[in-house]
Amino acid sequence: ITDGDERARHFGFMSACFGFGMVAGPVLGGLMGGFSPHAPFFAAAALNGLNFLTGCFLLPESHKGERRPLRREALNPLASFRWARGMTVVAALMAVFFIMQLVGQVPAALWVIFGEDRFHWDATTIGISLAAFGILHSLAQAMITGPVAARLGERRALMLGMIADGTGYILLAFATRGWMAFPIMVLLASGGIGMPALQTMLSRQVDEERQGQLQGSLAALTSLTSIVGPLL
Repeated sequence: ITDGDERARHFGFMSACFGFGMVAGPVLGGLMGGFSPHAPFFAAAALNGLNFLTGCFLLPESHKGERRPLRREALNPLASFRWARGMTVVAALMAVFFIMQLVGQVPAALWVIFGEDRFHWDATTIGISLAAFGILHSLAQAMITGPVAARLGERRALMLGMIADGTGYILLAFATRGWMAFPIMVLLASGGIGMPALQTMLSRQVDEERQGQLQGSLAALTSLTSIVGPLL
């Protein structure tokens, strides 16, 4: 649907939407929970139904013409990774994607414990910090990714994002006061430009027929890191 030159910007927008959803979801759930303990679930079902209808009637079909038959081999959970075995660049970039997602899962799982133990934050401060980071991260991906990738290229944008993330984590490890975490969040949020740039690099390595397969593989890797990350 999106041309190659615009993919970095649109991947950034998609990641930003996810980030804003992570901020707005708990707020909406809290507001609806004030009416009834069942209300958040009804609201989630209604929004999911609206999303379903949007996909049915407004989302354009990327595969036009004759549909490909579904083969039994495609139902294998590992089939989404086998196609990349002979593609060295794709396999290497997918490994980078896995590591970056894994790195992001670890602090997400420990943020509450870290804030309580290091800074003696209460529940309100932790909630504010999570909301602030979600907003900053989403804004960075929506507003910075496209211009940076267009000016520097996806590879340099990826490297810049990784450097920002790494520097932010190092500074956070040595932070001794709660207020220090908030300016560090700006640096960590800037690191959010790396993932959309990496997704764009990956999408350029496969033809149009494999774009859906690629995105499915990346979604599977993301789910895997959500299991492994908290354990680490």
